Amino acid sequence: MKIIVAIKQVPDRDSQVRVDASGKWIVDTDLQYAMNESDAHALEEALQLKEKTAEAGGEVIVVTAGAESAGTVIREALAKGADRAIHILADDLPSRDSFGVASLLAAAVKDEKPDLILAGLQSEDLGNGQTGVILAELLGLPHATLILNVEKTDIGLRVKRELEEGWFQNIELPTPALLTIQSGGNKLRYATLMGIKRAKTKEVRQVAAASLGADVPAVAVLEQITLPKKQKSTQMLSGSPKEAAAALVEKLRLEVHVL
Repeated sequence: MKIIVAIKQVPDRDSQVRVDASGKWIVDTDLQYAMNESDAHALEEALQLKEKTAEAGGEVIVVTAGAESAGTVIREALAKGADRAIHILADDLPSRDSFGVASLLAAAVKDEKPDLILAGLQSEDLGNGQTGVILAELLGLPHATLILNVEKTDIGLRVKRELEEGWFQNIELPTPALLTIQSGGNKLRYATLMGIKRAKTKEVRQVAAASLGADVPAVAVLEQITLPKKQKSTQMLSGSPKEAAAALVEKLRLEVHVL
């Protein structure tokens, strides 16, 4: 089973983020980077599928688009068990919308003819949640989102989807297919020392974005980004203690979404 996993390098969640002078992106010179969380879960799902179907043979290929620095997440994926990687060299990734990024990925993997493509549900930096499903449409593949678990069957795949309010859906799909993976569906593994050593000998194919012929007009344009404003407010709940408690519970449930 040949599985392709799309991964992305994003700023580490503990990094101090500052908006740059243009107001359209962040100052990235002193940021720490990491693999996007839901992409890490997609990689783990792919590695587990490969292990479960080891007798039939299999391969896990990671693909990412970004600057040279994105090689760090590629090496992490290879150290965890991916077999090889495709690195689309694109210094202008922040200026590309979801359709533009998906077009790059589609052009880079179309000749691989995988049985399955996995991607994270959404990125931690932009959070659009669109790249995976657009990639599926560009490649003409059946797809499903919010996936927590994937099982190989004799006729294709059986997947578990997360729905609203604690509900789940189990569906079957034919292969090839594309799935976007939700965080938390599996336990992430650590790279072993042996895995880190083996990663140095694994193939990383670098492809210039310009050579893919996938430059498409932007559908969406990022006009401005701003940091969240810190604010606080006080609401006084009137009525009897019983009425005030009921009103508080209602606000916690409908406005704060903690119940």
